[in-house]
Amino acid sequence: MSAADQPMSHWIQSFLEAQAAELDAATNTQLAYARDLADFAGWMAPKKLHFADATQDVVESYLIDCATQGLAKSTRARRLSAIKQIYRFAFEEGWRTDNPAITIKGPGRSKALPKTLDVPEIERLLSAARVSRDAERNTAMMELLYATGMRVTELVSLPVSAARGNPAMLLVRGKGGKERMVPLSPSAKDAMAIWLTVRDAAEDEAKTKGIVSSKFLFPSRGKAGHLTRHRFFGLIKELAVAGGVSPDKVTPHTIRHAFATHLLAGGADLRAIQTMLGHADVATTEIYTHVLDERLTDLVMDHHPLARKNPKAS
Repeated sequence: MSAADQPMSHWIQSFLEAQAAELDAATNTQLAYARDLADFAGWMAPKKLHFADATQDVVESYLIDCATQGLAKSTRARRLSAIKQIYRFAFEEGWRTDNPAITIKGPGRSKALPKTLDVPEIERLLSAARVSRDAERNTAMMELLYATGMRVTELVSLPVSAARGNPAMLLVRGKGGKERMVPLSPSAKDAMAIWLTVRDAAEDEAKTKGIVSSKFLFPSRGKAGHLTRHRFFGLIKELAVAGGVSPDKVTPHTIRHAFATHLLAGGADLRAIQTMLGHADVATTEIYTHVLDERLTDLVMDHHPLARKNPKAS
């Protein structure tokens, strides 16, 4: 059976398997590719179109339809990237003699600065964690997230072996399987040590009931074996409410942004922050210099006497 006769789901599955095998693509990246390509295939199917015969005009029409739906620029750029990737794969496999999307320019990404949290807000979140249900676990997670700037997936999937021996630094496995070392603050070390004691006691008790011990620092009896990203997202929203911080402002990523912004404000080197965040390109890290510039500008405009409007002048 030729590639043109294969269902589009076969093209997507073959592409994803190649990505996983050859590039060690992260699970979240794989899921995003799968969703985006399934959407494109779903758009083409009623029109009797297929990956095998779609032209540049077809791809552009799909992207226009995405824009008409009001999808964000970042979403449209990601979908175009996925389409380009699957056609590059199809070309390499000999399924196509061209890549119909290769010359299409994306919509570009919005230049919005990342949202962040100030130090008092972080302190209120940490205080809420210390008096919450499962306080030892929640405190350890929040302290680690703020102390290291880890991505939420990196945090929830930490192996318990990484926490053994009272380490001064934590080995983190990031995107694409790349590993990096991040230093721990004293409060993060203490919180992790306390949680480890509580966790190990719970695991020992579970073992007496025939339950296999977990390899994760933050175990769960769910399918993943560790606390999920979704549950942690809900957890920090609960802590935000308890700590008097607007839940709309609090996500795992805003805490990561706070880590970087606060370090930079304290005089940390940009390259060091890049390494700790796991950014491949320092240009990605440089966005935090703009965040800091904006916050300093706001500070001047709010508090400098010459920046205030003189009511007598009106």
